[in-house]
Amino acid sequence: MYVFCSTVRVKLWKLRLISGKWKTDNGGNKMSLEVKNLVKKYGNKVVVNNLSFKMDEPGVYALLGTNGAGKTTTIRIILGMLSYDEGEILWNGAPMDPLNVNLGYLAEERGLYPKYSLMDQLLYFASLKKIPKDVAKERIAYWAKRLEVEEYLYPEKTTVKQKKQKEKTADQLSKGNQQKIQMMCALISDPEFVVLDEPLSGLDPVNSDLFKSIIRELIEKKKYIIMSSHQMATIEEFCKDITILNRGNVVLQGDLNEIKKSYGRVNMIIKCEEDIDDYIEKMNMKVVNKTPDGYQIKVSGESEAKNFLQKLVEDNITIIKYELREPSLHEIFVEKVGETHEEQ
Repeated sequence: MYVFCSTVRVKLWKLRLISGKWKTDNGGNKMSLEVKNLVKKYGNKVVVNNLSFKMDEPGVYALLGTNGAGKTTTIRIILGMLSYDEGEILWNGAPMDPLNVNLGYLAEERGLYPKYSLMDQLLYFASLKKIPKDVAKERIAYWAKRLEVEEYLYPEKTTVKQKKQKEKTADQLSKGNQQKIQMMCALISDPEFVVLDEPLSGLDPVNSDLFKSIIRELIEKKKYIIMSSHQMATIEEFCKDITILNRGNVVLQGDLNEIKKSYGRVNMIIKCEEDIDDYIEKMNMKVVNKTPDGYQIKVSGESEAKNFLQKLVEDNITIIKYELREPSLHEIFVEKVGETHEEQ
């Protein structure tokens, strides 16, 4: 066991930041996270430029951007893993000390120790956060069942010699199951503040749904969550407020529903029995996508959509499906960062 502890000491700084100390807000006081005018530079290069946002109620806040936009750097600054040049990070109105906040961190870079038993690693993470061993074991049992990894943490006896099977090590698990163990590490302290960096990356649909159910559980428990993801549909499913970064700068920020409303209903979905390509061409309309389920057409607003629909009706075109909706977050994201990202 001493060898295990000596080995992991090299990465102690990283492990301590995964969930901070074991501390809860027993008074039920309302908490808040505020990032104010944050600036981070590497030499003359500004990687985070005057970033500000605030979480003053539980829920999920999305920090979005292309690769290299500054979102992971921002996360690491909040967690105390990186220094910063200007600005403030406040927790409950005071300068944030990550070691005095009960936080959980699921990093994009997975980092279990490949040759050590899963149970030993989970108990070690728990000990770093001052969690009593009996409490840690209860929580491990709960999350093992919840994440469907009991067979890897609680090996059964064989039927022949009734000897206990060897405990599993991380390198014996699939990437998806390793990710489940890391999620357990992030949640074992019952954190009040959770950071999820690409939580669904590499997961199959079944396990993606399982992780989503975990996120819903955290929301129901009134946790404060920052999520970074390239899966825009997932962000739309969980997040109320968003910040989109590009080259370290904020290009869009605010309430996601309000942002979408500001664009108006500019996506027309239509399917007809007859071919309508000539109508689309004559009215100079932009087809975003054409599938067996119909056309997705970008319109300037409801008036243009109404004129197009009226023309089809006048010519006795049979309309099977018609919908006019706001743009998706994916479309907004591409609009905001697509062209500038291509120029890099």
